[in-house]
Amino acid sequence: MTLEVDWLGQVDYAPIYAAMQRLTQGRTPESADLLWICEHSPVYTQGLAGKADHVLNPGEIPVVQTDRGGQVTYHGPGQVVAYPLIDLKRAGYYVKEYVYRIEESVIRTLAHFAVTGHRVGGAPGIYVRLDDPFSHARLQPSPQGDPAPFHGLGKIAALGIKITRHRTYHGVALNVAMDLEPFSRINPCGYPGLKTVDLSTIGVQTTWDEAAQVLASKLAIYLAP
Repeated sequence: MTLEVDWLGQVDYAPIYAAMQRLTQGRTPESADLLWICEHSPVYTQGLAGKADHVLNPGEIPVVQTDRGGQVTYHGPGQVVAYPLIDLKRAGYYVKEYVYRIEESVIRTLAHFAVTGHRVGGAPGIYVRLDDPFSHARLQPSPQGDPAPFHGLGKIAALGIKITRHRTYHGVALNVAMDLEPFSRINPCGYPGLKTVDLSTIGVQTTWDEAAQVLASKLAIYLAP
């Protein structure tokens, strides 16, 4: 399997969502595996499990209901959005492994910029230490039943996927250099008070293009069969 990477530029969310659905429904066993890389105009997207009360004050920013997993998140300029459109049956691994591989791609992308990314059990996505994003120390496990397992962490990448008949769509968003204010108008991924960060606010100077190229290359490696 070779991922064909399509660079879509800055695009509105709704037409890309519709195109992902069309492509996934029309796939055959011979269809190529694709990776769409883009940046979206400002939009809140709500997952299947999303609760309306997690959208606190959207203002002028549209809220789009989607069929992906997870809760509400924000997409906007300065964020790299990656949509792998692949056949998991052909790739030879399944949902849990797929999520792990996407997260690993983000962790390796952050490592390229000397940042240590962390997983948090039960909360898909990638997080960094707010006090020292470059520390390699392992996270201490949160106390059992801790309602806020994010003490001292900020979320830098959000994950929301959909798999139908072994075919994937939706994907992952990595925050590079954004206006982070719109995240304060939602409970990101359903967690009140969860801080959202980007590479810029933790001290990494890079461009959208560089971060996108690194993430695309890591996804191509880690999503391979």
